[in-house]
Amino acid sequence: MGDLGEYRRKRDPQRTPEPVPDPAALPTGNDDTFVIQEHHATRLHWDVRLERGGVLVSWAVPKGLPTRPGDIRLAVHTEDHPMEYATFEGTIPKGEYGGGRMFIWDRGRYETLKWSDREVQVVFDGGRVKGRYTFFRSGRTGKDWMVRRSDPPQEPDREPLPEELEPMLAVAGTLPADDEHWAYEFKWDGVRALARVEGGRLRLHARKGNDITARYPELRLLGEELGSTEVWLDGEIVALVDGRPTFYALQQRIHAEGERAIRRAAADTPITYLVFDVLHLDGRSCLDLPYRDRRRLLEGLSLAGPNWHTSPSYPGEGAAVVEAAREQRLEGVIAKRLTSRYFPGRRSSDWIKIAEIRPLEVVVGGWRPGEGRREDTLGSLMIGVPTAAGLTYVGQVGTGFSDEVLRSLTAKLRASERRTSPFVNEVPRDRARGARWVTPKLVGEVEFLNWTTDGRLRAPRWRGLRSDKGPQDVEIMELPDGR
Repeated sequence: MGDLGEYRRKRDPQRTPEPVPDPAALPTGNDDTFVIQEHHATRLHWDVRLERGGVLVSWAVPKGLPTRPGDIRLAVHTEDHPMEYATFEGTIPKGEYGGGRMFIWDRGRYETLKWSDREVQVVFDGGRVKGRYTFFRSGRTGKDWMVRRSDPPQEPDREPLPEELEPMLAVAGTLPADDEHWAYEFKWDGVRALARVEGGRLRLHARKGNDITARYPELRLLGEELGSTEVWLDGEIVALVDGRPTFYALQQRIHAEGERAIRRAAADTPITYLVFDVLHLDGRSCLDLPYRDRRRLLEGLSLAGPNWHTSPSYPGEGAAVVEAAREQRLEGVIAKRLTSRYFPGRRSSDWIKIAEIRPLEVVVGGWRPGEGRREDTLGSLMIGVPTAAGLTYVGQVGTGFSDEVLRSLTAKLRASERRTSPFVNEVPRDRARGARWVTPKLVGEVEFLNWTTDGRLRAPRWRGLRSDKGPQDVEIMELPDGR
């Protein structure tokens, strides 16, 4: 028979809604009932409880039961729980043992194949979980256990969640003529990020695959909110100022290094993850589904939280969305063909970016020292873009820098100086006077009005460094002729 002594010692019936039965004879049953509760405590986990000898023998499984044969996951053996706990759902008060929200994730019957102090082998027959699982001791203490899926799942065609995926990219263009075949989304002024969620744990990837999870700790709760859902999401991380995304404000988050600096930046500059696509969901790839079907799946996830939302989509309303972007001074609009599939890592004409503000990724090739109060830092950056001929000078930018950015950039530039210009074309003499050339390593982003007739940027303004990219990641372009 089980022992509820430890369970009772950890709980005060006056302070928790959990069942705390009197010390009396334990109920008896058929030792065939199980319940799995999703427990949003300090860290999300799933409590697997098996009826045995009048109690619920319990394991806390941080990532949930494995779904593929041979997969092994941690399962911490915890104290026995009373049979009444098999129907418990509710919120355990903060500060109490196991404080947090709990609800029943699955329940049903199970068959015992083996039960010993070191190994428990059972067959589950529940609403969500079916099949043979083995819990086994993995360490010296009674709490150190693991759980393994021991037979093929009920869904033999279930696909494992990919470890890596790359985002689909858009081409520049204008409003499509066949408006009714497209949906339109706002183009957000932020950082593209793919989110991978498995076992309630979220991992964020920048455009080129580097892990940026630690940089945005507030998004950890999105993984917990999704719970057992296995999914890849595509979206944009933005910093809102007066309700409008601003890349300049996001710089504080992009360049924060170290746990303390990241916590401080998160408090000063909150971010929002705007999700606009789903690439893989609960054992099924969504890449070959048309956009309209992926959109339905995304909306079915009901993503709405303190730091994340589903980005809106407007089918067949191109002109109105472009006008709204113009009025709100947003970066532009993305048109997406309703029948388009998702092409990871590829640029496709099925997605068209219609820019209101012209952003441009540039490579820094030199700088000119400032004057007056900026004499100890840079005054302007000499910038270029990759072309078929090589790095081509397109002008210089001297606005859009905060004092902190000026100091940080100047230090980076001093560390990479060289004697000759890295540009393949000649820099005008008046611009080259006093210039200090650098090895072209830094990628930044500017916004500008238009192009001059001699292939220069008109009225460029600095928006920030792109630490997620190197020069090799900037698209090779053909310079426009005075447009």
